[in-house]
Amino acid sequence: MTVLRLAAGDAEVLLAPDRGGAVLAWRIGGQDMLRPAPRAARDPLAMASFPLVPYANRIANGRFAFGGRDYRLPRNFGDHPHSLHGLGWLSGWDVQAAASHSATLCHRHPGRGAWPWPYSATQRIELTGEALAIDLAVRNDAAGTAPIGLGLHPYFPVSQATRMQFDAARLWLSEPPDHLPQALAPAGRLGDWSGGAAAMGTILIDHYYAGWTGVATLRRDARTRLTLTATGARGLHVYRPPDAGFLCLEPVSHMPDAINRPEGMDELEPGQSRTLAMTIARTIDEE
Repeated sequence: MTVLRLAAGDAEVLLAPDRGGAVLAWRIGGQDMLRPAPRAARDPLAMASFPLVPYANRIANGRFAFGGRDYRLPRNFGDHPHSLHGLGWLSGWDVQAAASHSATLCHRHPGRGAWPWPYSATQRIELTGEALAIDLAVRNDAAGTAPIGLGLHPYFPVSQATRMQFDAARLWLSEPPDHLPQALAPAGRLGDWSGGAAAMGTILIDHYYAGWTGVATLRRDARTRLTLTATGARGLHVYRPPDAGFLCLEPVSHMPDAINRPEGMDELEPGQSRTLAMTIARTIDEE
């Protein structure tokens, strides 16, 4: 298993190109900014962050229609009933370039099988003293129009002291067992995120926030906060298991099961690309 280490000042990030192009850990001064994975971990859901491409979240039962044809994707995560998170998180990525504080990873899919259209994806990961930036891009390599979606899936450690703040226009409610969007609700239905609310809680949140402004903040204590900013993301998917000590803030280009809904996914002509960028920065307030 390959581990690629980037460093800048007292910060380091560990990457696992052969395990979904994932981030294993990001630390500043020995303190974990993301939930760390064991260096030998193989389970994608154990990683600190991973890319979502060529679609994000769920496609209901792996079935959809596009361009006048019906398609069925294989289940790709155990007994989960839907096709989940695309192909990138389950694939090996090649190291295209690497320097002391940055790296570019690439992943190519030839089409057919788990996704009918060929594409090329790249991640550029850059580390500075106080921030981690990931730019994810995907290019349509098919001879015709193809649907494309992408996102990033970072895991953040949280405690009883952590407060979460972000602004969005509305919330898509979903319920088990399908966890597919069912009805629109006010963005504050599950917490006063606009005003800042406790990040930990006793109920599961696995929901898509539409009309997100592109900024989300986790205040870890009285002085320290992490600010996630994203471009190319139409919404924020929040995953928070009850009292688990972590949550995921996922900037994504589309809602779950978008390909089966009027909102749809982006459609790229041959050779066209779509990009989503995320930066997570630590700030320590003066006393």
